[in-house]
Amino acid sequence: MNTPIRRLALVVFAMFTALLLSTTWIQFVQADDLRDKPGNRRTLLESYSRDRGAILVQGESIADSRQTDDDLRWIRSYPQGGRYAHVTGYYSFIYGAGAGLERSRNSVLAGTDDSFFYRRLTDLVTGTTPTGAALELTIDPEVQQAAEQALGERRGAVVALNPSTGAILALVSRPTYDPNALSSHNLGAVQETYEELAADPGQPLVDRAIAGDLYPPGSTFKLVVAAAALESGLFTPGSTLEGPQRYTLPGTSTELPNFEGGRCGPTDSISLAESITVSCNTSMAYLAGELGADALDDRAQAFGFGQELEVPMPVTPSRYPPDPDDAQLALTGIGQYDVRVTPLQVAMVSAAIANAGEVMRPYLVQSVRDEDLEVNDETDPSTLSRAVSQSTAQELSDMMVSVVQEGSGQAAALSGVEVAGKTGTAEFGDNGAAHAWFTGFAPADDPQIAMAVVVESAGDSFTGESGGRVAAPIGRDVLAAGVDP
Repeated sequence: MNTPIRRLALVVFAMFTALLLSTTWIQFVQADDLRDKPGNRRTLLESYSRDRGAILVQGESIADSRQTDDDLRWIRSYPQGGRYAHVTGYYSFIYGAGAGLERSRNSVLAGTDDSFFYRRLTDLVTGTTPTGAALELTIDPEVQQAAEQALGERRGAVVALNPSTGAILALVSRPTYDPNALSSHNLGAVQETYEELAADPGQPLVDRAIAGDLYPPGSTFKLVVAAAALESGLFTPGSTLEGPQRYTLPGTSTELPNFEGGRCGPTDSISLAESITVSCNTSMAYLAGELGADALDDRAQAFGFGQELEVPMPVTPSRYPPDPDDAQLALTGIGQYDVRVTPLQVAMVSAAIANAGEVMRPYLVQSVRDEDLEVNDETDPSTLSRAVSQSTAQELSDMMVSVVQEGSGQAAALSGVEVAGKTGTAEFGDNGAAHAWFTGFAPADDPQIAMAVVVESAGDSFTGESGGRVAAPIGRDVLAAGVDP
């Protein structure tokens, strides 16, 4: 064989090898990713030929599929409209499995997940039309309803957890939307609705409870600071802190005031426990400087900050800022500067304190059920981390009880039930606008529910909508719904 023919043969061989490798890669390695792409019309057409699994709350469907007489044999339905929109997400012929469980558990709901391989093989042999699996959720419908009604039309979010398991009892984000409008077979109307929602300045498609633009936690972060102090072994609940009416931030001439310019106590010193009760800014800023950024960052991580969580929807990690200077460090002590959180993370802080210092991994899906509603898979509670020791958790719990009994969180009190809580008023922007926070758990001596609520500022400047005035009453209603009578 002469040299040109040999070279041509090598080129042809290389081309066939490349074709074989690329085909193998597409058919076997990339197959699942390509199949699950939202814009894959062939997959969508196939999926509309079979019954997609339901999403259930205590056996009641909050998302199901119904047969139609048109070319798309099934239509996705959401019987309770916007109440569970950020839990379910939506399923659209144009936009595919969008948001919520519809996206994060798409393959399970569609019945194409690898865990159903043998069932799909049986369906193929018997000629049975495959169906999707159902998801039974951990949501408590009474807690969800209470959270939705208490939050009302205000922008914000509520998350409630079972502190001993991590099960999510409520997940509410406002504003919301009706997923039925995106699942319609009137494709022109679907596109128009989606474009309106996407352009809405209120961002109704964003799940504020676990994602989106994170919030400054304000004084709810003082629980993490107090935890770091107690765990250091250098402080006790009775330790005396500097707590003047105004605190000069280290290295600056800027003075940090207490809420509404008031005093924390009769003198310029105050105990750690009293600082939490009255939510003293100046003493907690001082304490942050004494502890240092590394101690606060480590304790925040112990509570779950920085963790890549899925519930199964992905959760945006909360964060403590890296390398703050001395003034910035003081501000982190009151949950300001660049401390940023999700409401889920704030609920996890309270849940950890309620659970003797142990952080449970949050989850939303209790079980996966087949077409006969037999359990195919079930979620077992698991520990994420240990935030604090059992003794520290008890000391923090006692402080939080004091917040509700005699401090800034009295609007969260329940008759006959001891409530533990912490308020927060988180400033942002240049005009002093503030989000209102409340987090807590009940009953304090036998916790059944932990929660967090954030209510976004109604204006561009502070109008008195503090955590104690606005968020604590919402927290009260949510806790009341989750406590056994």
